[in-house]
Amino acid sequence: MEIDFKDISYLQKGNARQRSAYDVITKYQILEKLKSYRPLVVGTIPINIDIERSDLDIILQTENFESLEKLLIRLFATHTKFAIRHTDKNLVCNFEIDNLPLEIYASTTETEKQTGYLHMVKEHQIIKSKDEKFIEKIRDLKRRGRKTEPAFCELLGISGNPYVEIFNYKII
Repeated sequence: MEIDFKDISYLQKGNARQRSAYDVITKYQILEKLKSYRPLVVGTIPINIDIERSDLDIILQTENFESLEKLLIRLFATHTKFAIRHTDKNLVCNFEIDNLPLEIYASTTETEKQTGYLHMVKEHQIIKSKDEKFIEKIRDLKRRGRKTEPAFCELLGISGNPYVEIFNYKII
């Protein structure tokens, strides 16, 4: 089954963590409040390779980091573990709602062209071609501190820069 990652309704039919993520997103109207920034939910939770300490990632597109920063402070500063930082090229905002850690990442790149989205889609395609043991090995590597893309590349025998080379992997 192909998932439309632009429509989060698939999360409400997923595992407990995915349903919890859906509940938080909808209860607090997070995507609606950030709608003008073209939000997309990405990362490990949507594709069910998250581990206990994984956060829910939301990516945004903006041309005005200052305006976005003010909005994020207004919307989320009262939540636990709120932190925000930005450079000329991106902004990262972290906080926790209902025991779910969230990370909002914004750049000037369209959300559908950001690597967070593209990696998730590619990883989902790979996962669909593998068995549950592969998924559990990914989680195990992540629990031992490995980032997602390097974990995939290690298991798939891909050398080089994992953030680039994962796109070259051919699914058989």
